[in-house]
Amino acid sequence: MSLERNKKLARKHIDLTWNRGHMALAEQLHSKDFLYKSSFVGRPLGSGEFLAMVEQIRTAMPDLEVVIEECLAEADKVVTWSTLIGTIQKPALGYSPSDKVLSISAMAFWTLTPTGQIREICTMFDMESFRAQLGLDTRPYAEKALP
Repeated sequence: MSLERNKKLARKHIDLTWNRGHMALAEQLHSKDFLYKSSFVGRPLGSGEFLAMVEQIRTAMPDLEVVIEECLAEADKVVTWSTLIGTIQKPALGYSPSDKVLSISAMAFWTLTPTGQIREICTMFDMESFRAQLGLDTRPYAEKALP
């Protein structure tokens, strides 16, 4: 697949899942051995678990929009930098509702199959900024790194 087509695939997946909630269409883009890894979730998720998590987040944040800031590709890899914008209106994943509009940065590293399916997405969310925006306790990096 061309690099432009790889980038288009990642953009399409973000739009179908996070922005539109068309999980069945998004699932067709996953390989049989699809894995989702994230700083937000403590363990790798298969396709069904990933889609259920996205549904839960979309239910809690019905105004959620994911804006792709940058998208780069090389060989079978795609990297996206995105900003998630929305308000937590219902409790989800241990977080209470808030009237604050949140802006959360995320970097995702995508691995594609030779046939153009998504094999893996590994996402790093700026959880410290997210927690700070909610008024929750955060710890400076140095504090976390030290024993």
